[in-house]
Amino acid sequence: MDTVLLFILGVVVVALGLVVSIALHEWGHYYPAKKFGVYISQFMIGFGPTLFSRRKGDTEYGIKAIPLGGYVAMAGMYAPQGPDKKTETSTTGFFDQVVGESSLTEAATEAITEVEIDSRSFYRLPLHRRIIIMLGGPVMNLFIAIVLYALVLMGFGVPSLSLTVGSVSECVVPATESRSECLPDDPAAPGAAAGILPGDQILSVAGEDIDEWFRLTEVIRTSPGRPVDVVVDRGGDVLQLSVTPLLSERYAFDESGEILVDEAGNPVVEYVGFVGIGSSLENQRQSVITVLPAVWDNVVGVVRVIATLPQRLVDVAQAAFGPEERDPNGPLSVVGVGRIAGEIASVESLAVRDRIASLVGIVASLNVALFVFNLIPLLPLDGGHVAVGLYEGVKRRLYRVLGKKDPGPVNASSLIPVTLVVVVILGGMSLLLMYADIVNPIRLFS
Repeated sequence: MDTVLLFILGVVVVALGLVVSIALHEWGHYYPAKKFGVYISQFMIGFGPTLFSRRKGDTEYGIKAIPLGGYVAMAGMYAPQGPDKKTETSTTGFFDQVVGESSLTEAATEAITEVEIDSRSFYRLPLHRRIIIMLGGPVMNLFIAIVLYALVLMGFGVPSLSLTVGSVSECVVPATESRSECLPDDPAAPGAAAGILPGDQILSVAGEDIDEWFRLTEVIRTSPGRPVDVVVDRGGDVLQLSVTPLLSERYAFDESGEILVDEAGNPVVEYVGFVGIGSSLENQRQSVITVLPAVWDNVVGVVRVIATLPQRLVDVAQAAFGPEERDPNGPLSVVGVGRIAGEIASVESLAVRDRIASLVGIVASLNVALFVFNLIPLLPLDGGHVAVGLYEGVKRRLYRVLGKKDPGPVNASSLIPVTLVVVVILGGMSLLLMYADIVNPIRLFS
């Protein structure tokens, strides 16, 4: 029962994080639009029937029944199709109508005239202000991701190799053998013979104070057959031990951790010093300079997923309707993300702080995904509005250089057929991913 409750709690925590992220995304659009004087009729979190709303000034603020989206309804996001056409309000929300959103209530129309609405339209703003408004949402997601990554890396820390001995081998097993137990003929491991015990804190090796496990490994690997002094802290007592690494064969690995192979396809074996001790993984807080690189790596990963999305969706379909396994690095729906969050929250082998850090990390990754996804230059995404604005700016400048009459704002509503195709494709993709996450989900601990 406790496992089920923890699973549900994990889902709820990530769901709330997603709702807050979406709300802040829309606030990223709302705030600059309000500052630039754009008429905003609605600021809504969610989609579907309205559960609660309250009007303050020109704007109605509210919460809708399905909290998986949100929107800001601004006047004139799409320029009128002709001089006799009135300005309409359209939304920034993906799940709402992309044009002609009828969000002007009677109370609003009584308080403001159509002329004033048109004068405060989005399309009348200078290009740089329109871009600021449309980029405000994705940039807010990026900011949230940076803050959450900082919390995880600098507050909780990440599992890293420490200078605490976590394991001590009793014997030396050749790398070419897969067994884990010792045989009578196996030589004793030098670490155990020297008296090194799990829990010992390594202070120095070969007379050199060390601050990372990799330096200890480097000294050992290059010192086969030579006694090496190792100073350890054991429960507050400082002990000096002497260990003589054995010359041992080990598979050679490349920089990515893969076993190297020769021209014939056989694993490459190297001969190095071996002691037989392993590091204990401990959460180590990172410095502030690690935050932005971590966020960037996540951004690059999401871009790669999007760039290879067609093939990845084929793989998902084969896994959903066939015997293939799901790619653990492949795309997920909100159902899949929720399942992973619940799985992490309910795993008893993880410490509570590690579970919390993992859930925070999921929300951070979701914000990176929202940032990258919304920058795709297709309507109705934010990147699509930016692309239309940039096209309009280039077109107007070109006309000015050629001495032609200003062509006026671009009629983005002509792109509605393309927009609807994008919506249908993304909707179909979402349904496929949700189905796959139900019938053949990605599991982290099984």
